[in-house]
Amino acid sequence: MKKTCYIKGLFVFILILFGTNTVMAQEETPEQFKEIEGKVIDADTHDDLIFADIALLNSNMSTVSNNDGHFALKIPKDHLNGIISISYLGYEKVEIEVSAFKNHEKIRLNPVTTNLDEISIVSTPSNAKALVMDVLSKKGSIYNDQGTLMTAFYRETIKKRKKNASLSEAVVRIHKEPYDNLSRDYIELVKARKTTDYKKLDTLALKLQGGPFSNLYTDIIKYPEFIFTEESIPHYDFSFDKATKINDRLIYVVDFKQKENLNTPLYYGKLFIDAETRALTNAVYSLNISNRTLASEHFVRKKPRKADVYPTETAYRVNYRTKNGKWHYAYSNISLTFKVNWEGKLFNSTYTLNSEMAITDWEINDSKLSKNRSQVIRPTTILTEKASGFSDPRFWGAYNIIEPEKSIQSAIKKIQKQLKRT
Repeated sequence: MKKTCYIKGLFVFILILFGTNTVMAQEETPEQFKEIEGKVIDADTHDDLIFADIALLNSNMSTVSNNDGHFALKIPKDHLNGIISISYLGYEKVEIEVSAFKNHEKIRLNPVTTNLDEISIVSTPSNAKALVMDVLSKKGSIYNDQGTLMTAFYRETIKKRKKNASLSEAVVRIHKEPYDNLSRDYIELVKARKTTDYKKLDTLALKLQGGPFSNLYTDIIKYPEFIFTEESIPHYDFSFDKATKINDRLIYVVDFKQKENLNTPLYYGKLFIDAETRALTNAVYSLNISNRTLASEHFVRKKPRKADVYPTETAYRVNYRTKNGKWHYAYSNISLTFKVNWEGKLFNSTYTLNSEMAITDWEINDSKLSKNRSQVIRPTTILTEKASGFSDPRFWGAYNIIEPEKSIQSAIKKIQKQLKRT
């Protein structure tokens, strides 16, 4: 007999008929800065390194490389004597002085090998599940135990097959509670823009519910209830994979998957755990979607009666960063692919929904900041705003963003050309 286990849906979207809303984008006073651009690749294979971590040392400013390995980082003038750190899981870190950085250069990272002698330096745990439980219990000791005010860049895209149909981007301010505090974080919308080509969406307008909250909830340490709960943990199998390194630190790799004969879809993937501190540094995972009906119920909140909608691929990633011995959420990416079958139609449609959010700056702020109610968004929010911002190439000003991949850059250029003609 199959068992049933209940967990909260981590990421949901809804399908509705045509309709748009708008949110006014705020104006920003531009600051003086120097923008550096580059591409991160594997030194041996020359493959693009996606989601590489790029940070300005002795500050909290950072970004990540995109799906093409490209990145851009805006450096304020008072940090032009600083050093840029480029790191990636399983590779040697590279540091470059801002003054010596050549724009558009390729940053080559060398893979690292982990010897058994290195693993023996620290005590090797014998039980993978016990290690994961230990990681989840360290909220108050090795993660930020003070309130933080984070600036983040958020992007969500919807593609029909391989063509961009919808693009939304926003700078948000996250009021993040201490990790050992049960209070939930809240998000303010600072600046945003959006465009949608409804012709490419046929008779459907796909909209993501939750926006930046969906990515924020991938923070497994702050929100374990979306993946690892007291009820769900016993339904997982945990095992050790080959260890690796990041930033010269030994990293344990734990594989997890749901046990057989379990009815509810759970997750499977890898947890990357710092061997010395037992901190979660990265996690990559997917939802078990073998049961099409239950997987569909996990995501779909509203759809036309004659449409059968179900996921065919799911992928989640969350990265953490450390400073002064305290870890915090740094980046997450969610990618979901769905098929839509219409009753009475021969062909189906495939849609890919992707959202990512990167913390680009943050500061400790224990004082309770008053909420700007006109800008606060909710977990049920569907991010919508006017597209006029795409006509301005300097729309983001001094805010750091995730460099758009080539297909998105092409979409933005087309939008700008269309707006110039209107």
